[in-house]
Amino acid sequence: MKSNYGAPKTELNELGRIQDRISFLYLEHARVNRQDSAVTVTDQRGTVFIPSAMVSVLLLGPGVDVTHRAMELIGETGMAVVWVGEHGVRQYAHGRALGHSSRFLEQQAKLVSNRRTRVAVARKMYQMRFPKEDVSKLTMQQLRGKEGARVRRVYLEQSKKTNVPWDRREYKVDSFDSSTPINKALTAAHQALYGLSCSVIVALGASPGLGFVHTGHDMSFVYDFADLYKAKYSIPVAFEMTAKHGNNDIVDWTRRGMRDVFANGKLVVQMVRDLKSLLDIDDDIPAETMHLWDDRQGLQKFGVQYHEFDDEDDEN
Repeated sequence: MKSNYGAPKTELNELGRIQDRISFLYLEHARVNRQDSAVTVTDQRGTVFIPSAMVSVLLLGPGVDVTHRAMELIGETGMAVVWVGEHGVRQYAHGRALGHSSRFLEQQAKLVSNRRTRVAVARKMYQMRFPKEDVSKLTMQQLRGKEGARVRRVYLEQSKKTNVPWDRREYKVDSFDSSTPINKALTAAHQALYGLSCSVIVALGASPGLGFVHTGHDMSFVYDFADLYKAKYSIPVAFEMTAKHGNNDIVDWTRRGMRDVFANGKLVVQMVRDLKSLLDIDDDIPAETMHLWDDRQGLQKFGVQYHEFDDEDDEN
């Protein structure tokens, strides 16, 4: 049916393929509206037009107002939407996943439900932390010990580099203010990293709760995924901010530091590549797929009127 407002709804075969789209677009302090088949973004500098079918994920930061018509177009053209803090330091909510496909979720569930493949993915995660070593023969217990030693070494290296005293990692849920400045900073930095990790996971259609190393929590996979980047991003930022600001608004300074790290977008792009690699997903993902499941004949066409047949026909 033709819409009474703007251009007609875009057909699936007219949409840009995911690998041809811009990956993530972050907006803040702006009004998002629609004109024909374009999303318009207006702030104090003026208005820009964004071809909605050419953007994969829209990250809506603080101060963004979105009209109903804009969300209608965004939904029609397969753009995922995630509501975040500044540059992804928080993940508040998300709309429909990118691609309208269950491929990531099904693959993740398949891998995590089998002991052999679950261990294989976990080893792949640890291999990313030890690129020059072969961890394929190590048990999960050995991998945890090896990772623990690596993280302790990173803490000590950053302490020496920044002259911030370091004893041990200490996180008090019920008494955050009693922690040392560096432990406060580490908590804030890690939480910001969790926010960005969750944004990428849900935008691609995977589940935050189906973890391979962590388990039993609705954010288990977020913790798995974020752990890949702590040594390079959140730990150095926490020590750097503590060295500069001590205990003076250290949480706010740390969040700003993580925001600046996220701002160039390179980490988001890396996360997308890494998530696809971990789950063995190639780049050629259809914009939208729907099939009917059959226990004998595999996937069958959706949208076809099937007719009743007897058991004899079924056997032939």
